[in-house]
Amino acid sequence: MDPAVLGEILSLIMFAAACGLLILGYPVALTLAGSGLLFAFAGWLFGVFDLSFLGGLPSRYFGVMVNELLVAVPLFVFMGVMLERSKIAEELLQTMGLLFGRLRGGLGLSVIFVGMLLAASTGIVGATVVTMGLLSLPAMLKVGYSKPLSCGIICASGTLGQIIPPSIVLVLLGDILQGANTQAQLAKGNFAPDPVSVVDLFAGAFLPGMMLVGLYMLWVLLMGLLRPRSCPPVERLEGRERLGSRVVRVLVPPLILIVAVLGSILLGIATPTESAAVGSVGAMLLAAQRIDRSVRRPVLLAGSAVVGLVLVTGTFDLRMQRVVIPTGDLIAALVAGGFCVVLLWGLVVSLDRIYRSGILTDVMRSTMQISCMVFLILLGASVFSLVFRGLGGERIVADVLNTMPGGMFGAVLLVMAVMFVMGFFLDFIEIVFVVVPIVGPILLQMDMSPVWLGVMIAVNLQTSFLTPPFGFALFYLRGVAPPGIGTMDIYRGIVPFVAIQVIGLFLIAAFPALATWLPKVLF
Repeated sequence: MDPAVLGEILSLIMFAAACGLLILGYPVALTLAGSGLLFAFAGWLFGVFDLSFLGGLPSRYFGVMVNELLVAVPLFVFMGVMLERSKIAEELLQTMGLLFGRLRGGLGLSVIFVGMLLAASTGIVGATVVTMGLLSLPAMLKVGYSKPLSCGIICASGTLGQIIPPSIVLVLLGDILQGANTQAQLAKGNFAPDPVSVVDLFAGAFLPGMMLVGLYMLWVLLMGLLRPRSCPPVERLEGRERLGSRVVRVLVPPLILIVAVLGSILLGIATPTESAAVGSVGAMLLAAQRIDRSVRRPVLLAGSAVVGLVLVTGTFDLRMQRVVIPTGDLIAALVAGGFCVVLLWGLVVSLDRIYRSGILTDVMRSTMQISCMVFLILLGASVFSLVFRGLGGERIVADVLNTMPGGMFGAVLLVMAVMFVMGFFLDFIEIVFVVVPIVGPILLQMDMSPVWLGVMIAVNLQTSFLTPPFGFALFYLRGVAPPGIGTMDIYRGIVPFVAIQVIGLFLIAAFPALATWLPKVLF
């Protein structure tokens, strides 16, 4: 047999074996690395793989370690877990329930709205679904919401963190697509390609994320009109006379944090890593004042100091590496130093309160576990993709995509369909690290926007949390659901929301400006 054909056959067997082992529940990182090494040696024995390919692994690993962008992953995880552990989501749900409760479907709208806020401030699907499942599901059932609709609303709104920035999926996708786009442009003879950044993906995903929120809310309102018994209004609202002040107290701080994180990224004031650090500091300040009201003054002063720093740095030139420094800039630098001292004082007080409550230790442990999982999978996927290319599997993928009827549309449709089906069985991280490095360079050679492709992939991967049998959002909700909720109630509930996801995917495909317009305007 031709060695090239034998290598390609081995690459397909390796891909199928890795997917099978992942479905059986073996650890992701070890499965990817182990299957890659196993088939590398098998290919070497058959004379179709050169073991010198594995010599590229150290440089790949070193590239991961020095990649400043990936520092944003543990910082965003820390921010999300801190907000979840400090019960800020609980207050948001209760307050929004009071605000929308009298509408038919009002509680459902509240859950979607809070899911949107948590997505823009945390991005942690498991924490969001569990929190809303514990708090809102009993309340929705108590007022007469149907079980499937209640479960579908909670699961779908909990997954918004995968598409609404800042999202860990977008951070990982941005890093992979940046390399894929460079590889694709070099293959086309363009030796100075335009860079693709995570900031571009954040801006591109914003409007599609809001579109999905609108479609979810539209479906709940439609159910309120067509099947009013499935989502009745709340007859009595407690504490209505203080609702206005409560909304301001509960809603404004998370909104300020969201604006600070997303605004600093989209306006070009800070990189994603820097804005993630700002979000982590803001989450600690919010958590401290939520735990202990006595620290409200230091927290307010620290927040005011942040605003002051933004104004000073945006108005004056604070660079000290100059021969002559104008008096105004020197005074501004001293003022900025004072703001830094106030911010440090508020942060130290907040850390003390969080540490005494036991939350800080728990948050740091969870952050370490999640971050280690992500990076270990990244390292294992590097072995897998390197061996897959060395065996010639990339040639098969390129031949299939390039010969698809319909050209670029047919190739994208095939990739989206494969990812959608894989989402029934595999986690989004596994799909990102296994599939995107293989198909990304080939698709991007077809003159499509990398931002549009990244947003399409992100929306598609969001459905992997909702599709049985291995949708993680379904598992999270099943674990905290009351005894009266059955598995089939959850499965029936997510069907219309998966359909909404598919509709959203087709809308983005039909109107690429949904993903590309905002990045062009901002950058």
